[in-house]
Amino acid sequence: MEPDVLGPPYERQTIDLGTDDEGPVVATLVRRRADRPTRRAVLYVHGYVDYFFQTHVADFFAERGWDFYALDLRKYGRSLLAHQTPNFCRDLSDYFPELDAAAKIVRTDDGHDTLLVMGHSTGGLVISLWAHARRDAGIIDGLVLNSPFFDINAPWVVRRPLAAAVSRLGRSAPRRRLPFGLGTVYGESLHADHRGEWTYDLAWKPLAGFPVRAGWLNAVRAGQRQLRAGLDIPVPVLLACSTRTFRGTKWHDSAALADAVLDVEHMVRWAPRLGRHVTLARFDGGMHDLTLSGPAVREKVFVEVGRWAEAFLAAGPTPEEPTPEEPGDAPSAEESAAQPTPEVPASRAPAEATTPSAEPAAAS
Repeated sequence: MEPDVLGPPYERQTIDLGTDDEGPVVATLVRRRADRPTRRAVLYVHGYVDYFFQTHVADFFAERGWDFYALDLRKYGRSLLAHQTPNFCRDLSDYFPELDAAAKIVRTDDGHDTLLVMGHSTGGLVISLWAHARRDAGIIDGLVLNSPFFDINAPWVVRRPLAAAVSRLGRSAPRRRLPFGLGTVYGESLHADHRGEWTYDLAWKPLAGFPVRAGWLNAVRAGQRQLRAGLDIPVPVLLACSTRTFRGTKWHDSAALADAVLDVEHMVRWAPRLGRHVTLARFDGGMHDLTLSGPAVREKVFVEVGRWAEAFLAAGPTPEEPTPEEPGDAPSAEESAAQPTPEVPASRAPAEATTPSAEPAAAS
């Protein structure tokens, strides 16, 4: 690990991913350790036109005894190289190698036995597909999806012909720029130089985003079709989103109290296709990235995430140095033999584990 741009206590590791048709490819894993040794870890994956800068999210987990890791995917943020098309991919499974590498670092190299993976927007879709593909590997213990990108934010009469056109272009001209993008409303609602409260690198997260490429959107649509066909994620999933969608193209104060990027009803509709155990939490006044919502809303988000994690991901043991026994403290062999073995009442005996049924939870 080397120092990260965020400064202490953040450090980062570059993951070499070989080369593609544009040249060398890397991903970047950022780490922020908890104050005390722990075997629990969070792996955070950003969205489209995004990178990890949300230090308050890392602080939240670290203060509760989780080591925090964030992955800047290939061609995003810290991993974007000069010769690359920003944020471009041809298939969402292109991101699986860096997710596999990051999970190995977290679990094997750093010795964690519980891994919670958290993804925002496109990152939420990517980690859902990855969790499905790795469902028999035993490397993921839970997923938190923050406003996942489960469908295009457009009416059905637009989505269908758009999908057909994008599919053709995605194959024949994958880097073709499409005549639409994110707009500036969401960026304005976030950045402190405009109407928001957050400071981040506008070279890595431009206000109006990067050009949308046909190949990237085709990859997203293919991933969304796979989701709608049904995934089999065996671990608990928390899907969190706003209660409202903002559809305007110009600034209005309500944009800061709603999802100004995606249609939240798409997330709710497709949530049951994720797997066996899905919890839904909706937040009134939540923005697209719920953790960047106003203070009162994001506090509710953190409370819900923390409560869910403690309920469904059992706390692992905390490694500590053994306390040496003082002379005379340890019982002799004769004393140990003389002590009766305590019996465990039947009512206290361990019961066979059961999986609770999936029920939606709402938060306001």
